[in-house]
Amino acid sequence: NVDEVLIKENCVVTNNSNIDLNQLENIVARFYPYVKQKLKFDQDAKLNLISDPENAKDPWGKTAYYNPNSMEITVFVDNRHPKDMLRSISHELVHHSQNCKGEFDKTQTLEPGYAQNDPHMRRMEGEAYLLGNGFLVRDFEDYIKSQQNQNLTENKKMEGLTNEQLKSVLENTIKRAMEENTLEEEEVVEEGEVPAGLKA
Repeated sequence: NVDEVLIKENCVVTNNSNIDLNQLENIVARFYPYVKQKLKFDQDAKLNLISDPENAKDPWGKTAYYNPNSMEITVFVDNRHPKDMLRSISHELVHHSQNCKGEFDKTQTLEPGYAQNDPHMRRMEGEAYLLGNGFLVRDFEDYIKSQQNQNLTENKKMEGLTNEQLKSVLENTIKRAMEENTLEEEEVVEEGEVPAGLKA
C-alpha cells in the first residue's frame, strides 16, 4: 500500500507501510511548513514512511535516517507514537537544513562512530538533537495547544450570546467580508484595464 501525499510546501510524503498513518501525515502537513520557516531551508525534503518488523524488534534498531544526496528522510513506523515519529522527522529535517547550507560538504564519512570521532559531525548531531528532538517539536506543540485553547475560549464566548447578539455578530462579519471583497475588486480594476462592461 503506497500512499503518496504532496503537502503545500512541496514535501512529498510516501507511506510505504501497510499502516494507517493519516494522523501523522496530517500533523506533518502543518509541522513541515513551520519547520521550513524556522530553519529557513530553500529546498524541499522527501519523507518516506516504512515498516520493518525485524528492525522494530531490535532495541538498538534505527528510528530514522537522512540521505543528503537524495534529500530523503526515511522513518521507521512500527509500533511508534505519532509524537515519537515527529521527533525523528524533526531531527532529520535539521540535518536537511544543514545539508541545504552545505554542512555535509565538510564531512568525510558517515560510517559508524562519525558522531564521536568527527568534531564537525558531532556539532551537527548536537544541533539536530537540541533543535529537532527538543525545541522544534515542543514549540510547535505549545503553538498548536495555544491555538486550540484560543478556539475554545472564542467558542465559550459565543455560547453565552443571545440570539440577537449572535445575529449581530454574524451580520457584522458578513458586512466586513463584503467590504473587504469590494476593496479587493476596486484594487484589481485600478491595477489593470477597465473591465469591458464598464467601458463607455
